[in-house]
Amino acid sequence: MSIIPSFFGGRRSSIFDPFSLDIWDPFKDFPISSSSDHVSSETSALVNTRVDWKETPEAHVFKADLPGIKKEEIKVEVEDDRILQISGERNVEKEDKNDTWHRVERSSGKFTRRFRLPENAKMDQVKAAMENGVLTITVPKEEVKKPDVKSIEISVQENRCSIKMMFN
Repeated sequence: MSIIPSFFGGRRSSIFDPFSLDIWDPFKDFPISSSSDHVSSETSALVNTRVDWKETPEAHVFKADLPGIKKEEIKVEVEDDRILQISGERNVEKEDKNDTWHRVERSSGKFTRRFRLPENAKMDQVKAAMENGVLTITVPKEEVKKPDVKSIEISVQENRCSIKMMFN
């Protein structure tokens, strides 16, 4: 039997188990607040809203993981200065007094993500779809106009010296 686990409040399985997701908080039993207590539920939800952004030849495509949120609870907005905003709220599950919670890991609260789009984005043609908890936003791109190229012929000019002689 090791003496080390007793220093950590008998949490040997969570500290030494590489597959455990428990995070040991050294200040758990102290009267001061833990560093994890400083994160509000709103900030926590914001941090947990993961978004991928890829650019294809035709469009900018955003994918946000929003499991358990209905499409009616999500707002997708476009501002004048090419800002795409995704916002919504993940509600807290209602508690029953007879329930005993062993772990609460899912975040709840408001979330907002904002992205500045490049100038080639067609802001008036943005489309959004929700499927299996994944929000997909497609922002088409303007066609890249190839500049008109006009060839200019280069001519060679000869330096001609003309000598005029004047006689008196």
